[in-house]
Amino acid sequence: MSSDSTPVSPTIVLLVDDQPIVGEAVRRMLAADPSIAFHFCRDPREAIETATRVRPTVILQDLVMPEIDGLDLVTEYRRTEVAREVPLIVLSSREEATTKAEAFARGANDYLVKLPDPIELLARVRHHSRGYTALLERNAAFAALESSRKHLADEIDRAAEYVRSLLDPPISGRVGVRWTFLPSSSLGGDCFGYRWIDNDRFAIFILDVCGHGVGPALLGVTALNDIRAAIADPAMGSDPAALLARINEAFPMRRHRNMYFTMWYGVVDRGAGTLTYSGAAHPPAVLFRAGRAEYERLDSDGLPIGVAPSPESTNRAVPIGEGDLLYLYSDGVFEIQQRDGTMWSMEEFLEFMAAAPATDRIGAIAAHTRAMLDADGYADDFSIVEATIGPR
Repeated sequence: MSSDSTPVSPTIVLLVDDQPIVGEAVRRMLAADPSIAFHFCRDPREAIETATRVRPTVILQDLVMPEIDGLDLVTEYRRTEVAREVPLIVLSSREEATTKAEAFARGANDYLVKLPDPIELLARVRHHSRGYTALLERNAAFAALESSRKHLADEIDRAAEYVRSLLDPPISGRVGVRWTFLPSSSLGGDCFGYRWIDNDRFAIFILDVCGHGVGPALLGVTALNDIRAAIADPAMGSDPAALLARINEAFPMRRHRNMYFTMWYGVVDRGAGTLTYSGAAHPPAVLFRAGRAEYERLDSDGLPIGVAPSPESTNRAVPIGEGDLLYLYSDGVFEIQQRDGTMWSMEEFLEFMAAAPATDRIGAIAAHTRAMLDADGYADDFSIVEATIGPR
């Protein structure tokens, strides 16, 4: 029976029997319990229609009736949506093992020789009705849960699209940037961005808020806007460690429901040919030199943003030149449970990156990780950003 949140109390009994005297006898037996609503159907051809109208919680069904076989009617109940799961007690004039077995095979729940003792009949009716009522309540609860889950999934999808709409679009030129952002089914807190500070200096960053759901996503968006505002100040934007300290001061855990985030921030100086960077416990950025498969890890040395008064980050600098490729990513790119139950490690991820074609590393990584997943998709946001150093 389809789930229905409509109250099913009191117990509703439908007796299908061609003999009015049996109908009256059963009515009197059940009258001892005022919570039972009794309905009698004398014509078995009207049994399904009557069941549809009264919505019984128990059906009492005679087996021997004119014009229709009681066992065939049992089968018909089980083919009908309204009575498919309603408890069915077969009433028979004889205690026959073969008839009893056939009734159970066709879907009956119980078997009584009529007319049974009133105490036994009441006990069986109450027992089956309670079980059916519990089934309806469970189905209604499951339906409500599924509706809530779908609503939450829709809200998360909308939140993911909102986050995606705020990310900077791909660019080309002296520094070209492209990226892939694949939100998890529960939405994480990944955000990233990039922009020119001035004619020579280009800022690029990524952050990952702890946890999943709309809350971390909103914190990530708020941090994204604050970082962009800080980059607008050239002195602050060009000093990664100072910028991380400023963001850390703005996002203490105690003011953000104990949420914190990791972050990596770098500044490409095309005039000086350097990349200055600093990190707050974020996975290391990876730098590939032009035409080479070897890479350099650009590690974070600070604490996550928000966990301490100071992130304790320091600036580091490396040379950078035309054709070099810089990759920023979140841990959702490599912390992936494989089908054999093992977790893909960062070392395996870096090895895969090194072997992937430089022309489309992001696509190769996305395809490879998708192949690892089951139907539920990514457990955490998949975010990876590639910056190409173009000609001066």
